[in-house]
Amino acid sequence: MSGIKKAIASIRNVFSVADIRKKILFTMLIIVLFRFGSQVPVPFVNPEVIGSGFDVGIMDFMNMLSGDAMSQATLFALGISPYITSSIVMQLLCVAIPALERMSKDEDGKKKIQKITRFVTVGLALIMAIGYYMMLTNMSADFVEPIKGHKFFTAVVIIASYCAGASLVMWLGEKINEKGIGNGISIILFVNILVSFPSYLVKIFRAIGGTLTAANGATMPMDNWWVGTIIGVLGLAFIIAMIAFMVFMSDSERRIPVQYAKRVVGRKMYGGQSSNLPLKVNMTGVMPIIFASSIVSIPATIAAFAGKSNVDTGFWGLVKNHFTQNTVAYTLVFLALLLAFAYFYIAISFNPVEVSNNLRKNGGFVPGIRPGKPTSDYISRVLSKITFIGALCLMIVAGLPMIMGIFGANFGTNAGGYTDWYTLTYFAFSGNSLLIVIGVALETVRDIESQMTLRHFKGFLE
Repeated sequence: MSGIKKAIASIRNVFSVADIRKKILFTMLIIVLFRFGSQVPVPFVNPEVIGSGFDVGIMDFMNMLSGDAMSQATLFALGISPYITSSIVMQLLCVAIPALERMSKDEDGKKKIQKITRFVTVGLALIMAIGYYMMLTNMSADFVEPIKGHKFFTAVVIIASYCAGASLVMWLGEKINEKGIGNGISIILFVNILVSFPSYLVKIFRAIGGTLTAANGATMPMDNWWVGTIIGVLGLAFIIAMIAFMVFMSDSERRIPVQYAKRVVGRKMYGGQSSNLPLKVNMTGVMPIIFASSIVSIPATIAAFAGKSNVDTGFWGLVKNHFTQNTVAYTLVFLALLLAFAYFYIAISFNPVEVSNNLRKNGGFVPGIRPGKPTSDYISRVLSKITFIGALCLMIVAGLPMIMGIFGANFGTNAGGYTDWYTLTYFAFSGNSLLIVIGVALETVRDIESQMTLRHFKGFLE
């Protein structure tokens, strides 16, 4: 009861500050507008037919990231994928091109890079819109209802609508950054994933009740109802355990002790106190998972957009058999990319030499380590170790559900084609989705708490 009272008091404190209240209400307004746009139909597209025949697999994961808008072919069907991909491309270019690297360290340069990112987002949205339109037309002739004699005009309208929708999503995310509580794109992604949770929870409880759920929503009783009950209960227990592990991982850190030298200025003595340099175990957050997912899903996404997802021979057959979810090759490549991107993201976001120089300028040093290069080398060694531990935790969080999906695929194939029941935790409650949800929630709470602390409140979590 005391915990509930503290929570109510914290919420009351948050809304008692006019500035924070306006930011939260503005963010909620943007979310409402975004969800409204996710329900707006696109001209010449039949959402009822698409909803019943939408292809599963890699597209199901993308559909979840778009808040089910992709399966309904609504205005925001592309979601934030173009903006995320554009951000990844620009971060890679900032490392590869020295001129962009220098721009990224300057405030005006950052604004120019952000402008370039917007243009790249629009370009990628156009490409993805064309691919999505081709996927719809290849899946079934009933998905698109063109004007008789004006098929090209119909295609232009549909592609322009999806491109405009992706650009509008980018604009909404930036508005949250400017006038809301921040983390605009992350909050939109957070909302998209949460929207998909209830339907998958229903499937889990149906499995516990002994009912199989197919991809098109049809249900049938299971021959062995107790199998579904065990799977459903284990799925719920797995979700709870993963949440606890992720929260623990997000709060874990390695603290490097720092001692500040004493110095006398006039008649006063400054320094001499001890502090520490905190290095979070999961310093990269969900970025390695987003990077790895974007790269490894490219072959299957292209196959889906080109209407080749069901081809069993040649190159597309290789993609279908080895580079789609629930395959060993897909999982191994994903885990390898996750480890590589974890080190890559640390390399572009944390500079041990700069930290070492700042410590030396302020009279700080690590006990037993000489200032300058030895300190930066020491920080690099410690950072390399905790990055590996953090990447290993991410591999467990993201890889364990994928491994469960591989074994589940072989088991579910013998269930008469009703296979969604064994992959419930894989798609909706996979480590990727859970980590994004928990990471965004914790980051948002920390942002609100820091703003409350500036205004002399104890904090949002206290």
